[in-house]
Amino acid sequence: MKITFEVNNQSKTITIDDGNTPLLWVIRDMLNLKGTKFGCGKAACGACTLHVDDEAVRSCSFPVKFAEGKKITTIEGLGTEENPHPVQQAWVEEIVPQCGYCQPGFMMATAALLNENPTPTDDDIDKNIVNICRCATYYRMRKAIHRAAELNNTNLLKS
Repeated sequence: MKITFEVNNQSKTITIDDGNTPLLWVIRDMLNLKGTKFGCGKAACGACTLHVDDEAVRSCSFPVKFAEGKKITTIEGLGTEENPHPVQQAWVEEIVPQCGYCQPGFMMATAALLNENPTPTDDDIDKNIVNICRCATYYRMRKAIHRAAELNNTNLLKS
């Protein structure tokens, strides 16, 4: 089966035998974008979070056949080293990562949250950012989410 979709603003067509293959494995193994991580395989931990049409999706449980015609953004497409996304910039400023394995998923979930709610409260963060971090950097992540909201809102004002 052939499936065409956009990944990080580039059109991609893949040929795959099983359309139920999780999008995660297509992104990592076929497209060689290694920033999206495998954690649990059950959509529970959030390490595999990416965006499908600007919505946060747990890609380990998202069959690739549903990606047909969709716009997919991975952590590699969120920003660049020269022009980081406000979430990426805030993560650096607040020195969030410890081991860093889960952080791409947290950043993608946060970017999606800020698209929906540009000034989240602590309660909004608790209800929407439900990924799991074994290193428990939640306090630094909360600070970074608030900082990313500030940066994002400042960028919007400049536009």
